[in-house]
Amino acid sequence: MSTGNQPIAHAAKDGSGNWRDPHDLAEHLAGVTQLAALFAEKFGADWARLAGRWHDLGKYRQRFQNYIRRVSGYEADAHITGEAGKAPHSTAGALLACDRFGVLGRVLAYLIAGHHAGLSDWHNGLNERLQQSDSRAELEEAMAAKPPADILDHGEFQTDLKSVPGGSEGFALWVRMLFSCLVDADFLDTEAYMDPDKFSQRGTWPNITTLLGQFDLHMAALTAKAPPTPVNRLRAKILEQCRSKALEAPGLFSLTVPTGGGKTLSSMAFALEHAAKHDKRRVIYVIPYTSIIEQTADIFRIIFGESVIEHHSNAEVEPDRENSQSRLACENWDAPIVVTTNVQFFESLFAAKTSRCRKLHNIVDSIVVLDEAQLLPAEFLQPILDVLNLLTRHYGVTVVLSTATQPALSTREYFDARQNLHGLKYVREIVADPDDLYRKLERVNVRLPANWHTPTDWDTLAQDLARHDSALAIVNRRNDARELWQRMPEGTLHLSALMCGAHRSKVIRDIKARLKAGEPTRVVSTQLVEAGVDLDFPVVYRALAGLDSIAQAAGRCNREGTQERGEVVVFIAPKPAPPGLLRKGEDACRDVLHGVTGNPMDRALFARYFERLYHACDLDEQHIADLLKVDGQTLAVNFRSAAERFRLIRDEDNVPVIVFYQGADSEAEKWINVLRKDGPQRWLMRKLQRYTVNIHRRVAMALLAQSDIVEAIPGLYVQVSDWLYDPILGLNPDGMPPKPTSTIV
Repeated sequence: MSTGNQPIAHAAKDGSGNWRDPHDLAEHLAGVTQLAALFAEKFGADWARLAGRWHDLGKYRQRFQNYIRRVSGYEADAHITGEAGKAPHSTAGALLACDRFGVLGRVLAYLIAGHHAGLSDWHNGLNERLQQSDSRAELEEAMAAKPPADILDHGEFQTDLKSVPGGSEGFALWVRMLFSCLVDADFLDTEAYMDPDKFSQRGTWPNITTLLGQFDLHMAALTAKAPPTPVNRLRAKILEQCRSKALEAPGLFSLTVPTGGGKTLSSMAFALEHAAKHDKRRVIYVIPYTSIIEQTADIFRIIFGESVIEHHSNAEVEPDRENSQSRLACENWDAPIVVTTNVQFFESLFAAKTSRCRKLHNIVDSIVVLDEAQLLPAEFLQPILDVLNLLTRHYGVTVVLSTATQPALSTREYFDARQNLHGLKYVREIVADPDDLYRKLERVNVRLPANWHTPTDWDTLAQDLARHDSALAIVNRRNDARELWQRMPEGTLHLSALMCGAHRSKVIRDIKARLKAGEPTRVVSTQLVEAGVDLDFPVVYRALAGLDSIAQAAGRCNREGTQERGEVVVFIAPKPAPPGLLRKGEDACRDVLHGVTGNPMDRALFARYFERLYHACDLDEQHIADLLKVDGQTLAVNFRSAAERFRLIRDEDNVPVIVFYQGADSEAEKWINVLRKDGPQRWLMRKLQRYTVNIHRRVAMALLAQSDIVEAIPGLYVQVSDWLYDPILGLNPDGMPPKPTSTIV
């Protein structure tokens, strides 16, 4: 079989194993050109159009044409000889752009050269690559193949950087946005040829108006069933204010509502009304922890069905949470409602890899709700605020900061300019009178320590807790949780990150069932219960921590207002919080609350707390802003270095251990056997995350030396010792004996 001399981009077989007509290279370039320009219509269609036209220019070279036929097997009988190995093709177009447009052509060079390998740094990266003789040879060979004149013609394209959104400060984000358009267009056009069945599964989604109608019906039914309690009347008022404020112009908003005030549904009401009014494309709901993302997505899925996609690690392993359409939508976020994590959202905005950047252009003209906004990581706060300012000013994005404890994100200047915060501007509060709302939703009394420097020992604390039939104690360390639990009465439950995810979920379900049944329920936990875990205790004890953590702990007390007042007790733990952000939060809280005789949860105190916390932190610890600063003479940017450093979760010192949690729904042993038989696969590793505990490398090496764990694959360990995982406490590397009579019922 022969294709003549017509250059091809791809070759593939149909479902019957027969070769289909090859993917014509000129048609592929035209398809990518059209899609990329469409995606970049509002911020650089001409740049995206030319990047699409030239991105595979290197495929015209005869070496690539030989390679694609030989490797695909499309012309196995053609007796083609030539160079062994791959035939690079992504440098020719990048070099042509630099030849045609000089320094300004480097914008296109970043996009084209990186459309497979990802964006590079200019120095010690793309610059050196373009100067290699092999790169020049690639371009010369491509041009020698005489590509069609319309491919090489750049028409009236103007290399004008005056219209870059945000100027020099916005250059790096603009390039990443253009890169997103090119990459997604290339993926989609290639997929349409290579896997038309998969491509046909990409969703046609309902529009925002339809989703708003579904939401209104749901809320009407919910309101009709809700008893006319004071809390429900306040929730209805908050919802009404969200709908009204949504009619205002796009930009930055804050939604300041106490825990239990209905922020989740009210923020969605704002987002949908705002999207309908201002012709926005989607709602992106960003949540700090995977431990709470699933319950939020479930709430939305009840209302909107399959129009909701979850993009986080756990969702990929639950068949009932995904279908083929939603899995595909996770690749580029083309669904109308996306529920994702801080890690996924912000790391994508600073990414260099194609898979991470692909979705960026679909953030344009969206409403982004940042749930629990106080948990934006302090060490990355400055680059995060910078990108939020750019998105809202230049890319049609509306951002909602939704929290009970608004962080202090306005601009502040200090004598030492290195501690300045370049904050968000023109943030509008959605709730008309937050202070009045907080007074009306006060449901707890907070008792502060009599002496801020005198610790309460664990024995005394356990005795205090034992006086209550039901109480929650929250501590700062996993070891603290074990120490306190050891001293508690029989039947006390335990929660910490030394328990695998499947185990924690089981215990949280047990806690909720006990509380609902009115059974005595005592729990000792780390701070993992503070955000989004809907527990309702009459009494909560909280070790001194950041003021926002204390407020979150208070949100687990008398949550539904069934008592006149719940009781929150702040105590000084025997050991301070671990060094780092937790310790800084503890110190800032002690500083702000010391001497306070009024309400410790007064809203004015939170502004003071966050100002002091941020002043104590390096808000750009990894120097992301410097790495993304463009050199106006060379257009040099450190894209890859910035992406490597912008990691919200750094686990270099931790290693994962898969444990044999023998819960009712445990499948750990089954999946470990699959791992041993078939090796690591993405879906399998996601499933095993539910049975994984991260521990310090030093501890893991000691367990390995004792033959308590084995290395299943490089960097991943599996429990083999029977004693290592306790059914109550979780991973037990120190061998702390549980109380023999304690069980989880």
